[in-house]
Amino acid sequence: MVRRSIRDWDESDVRIRPNRRGSRPRTKDRPRHEDAVPARVVSVDRGRWRTVLLEPDANVRAVTAMRARELGRSPIVPGDVVALVGDTSGRDGTLARIVRIQERTSFLRRSADDDDTSERPLVANVDTMAIVTALADPEPRGGMVDRCLVAATVAGIRPLLVLTKADLRAPEEFLRSYAPLGVEHVVTRRHDDGEIAGLAALRDILAGRTTVLVGHSGVGKSTLLNALVPGADRATGAVNDVTGRGRHTSSSALAMPLPQGGWVIDTPGVRSFGLGHVRAEELLDAFTDLAVLAEECPRGCSHLADAPDCALDAQVAQGAAGSAGPARLASYRRLAEALRRNDPWEA
Repeated sequence: MVRRSIRDWDESDVRIRPNRRGSRPRTKDRPRHEDAVPARVVSVDRGRWRTVLLEPDANVRAVTAMRARELGRSPIVPGDVVALVGDTSGRDGTLARIVRIQERTSFLRRSADDDDTSERPLVANVDTMAIVTALADPEPRGGMVDRCLVAATVAGIRPLLVLTKADLRAPEEFLRSYAPLGVEHVVTRRHDDGEIAGLAALRDILAGRTTVLVGHSGVGKSTLLNALVPGADRATGAVNDVTGRGRHTSSSALAMPLPQGGWVIDTPGVRSFGLGHVRAEELLDAFTDLAVLAEECPRGCSHLADAPDCALDAQVAQGAAGSAGPARLASYRRLAEALRRNDPWEA
């Protein structure tokens, strides 16, 4: 072997490694994936999506999938209808890819708190929000119900009040606050033998719908779900004797088909339902009972407690148009003040 002097080298002896980033022409055209199959997302777990195929001529089977790179960071939530490619056999160890998200009919979101404008997507393509509230143990919280009603209205979802534990307290007083809204409701109570009265009525309402269950921990969501979907086996928990609050039993949202048709999506019990993603001007529309009364206010009225010539106080005090009363007005104003702090034009 003849050793060459460095002076004998020239540019032809240097091997240039091609730039991988520029080695392939870039294009904005995305693959069509015409062979993709439709599926519904039923749960999400650490970057993997559990789906159920929706092909009418296919055997019902669950398929685990990952997000395709072209989707970026687009949120994919339970209830989403997606398109899958790759191995859709559902066998252990197989993984399909989600390449498209079908246009949603609704998209339910919340924030950690009212002053947090970052959105937390919950579920998609639901037409009913079942707001599950215990009449006692834990005590009912109208503020939570009001927040859920606002979120449902903004998302275009029909609300349903599901009142549990009527064996501990009668529902009439609580329902009186929401009577002016005409919100659909069902009341359940548990008998000594463990049977749940009102369950048949709830089944009839949910049949054929896609419903999300929302509520505080300990209000009985998992108990209802186990009764509605045989084999659901969602863990149930008790209420803390010291704090009066329920313990979290469900850690992730889960969509399940109902035996009578339709879907129900159970969500983890929440301590609060932040509305930081809601615009201040959308709020009054969600309080339909107050929106009617606000027509008597002067133009540009903020409807807050310090608003000059605001007509809401007098009209609510008089019970005008079947108004729900001071509690609803106070709830609206608490939310309105928080949302205006998020808006630099209103602050």
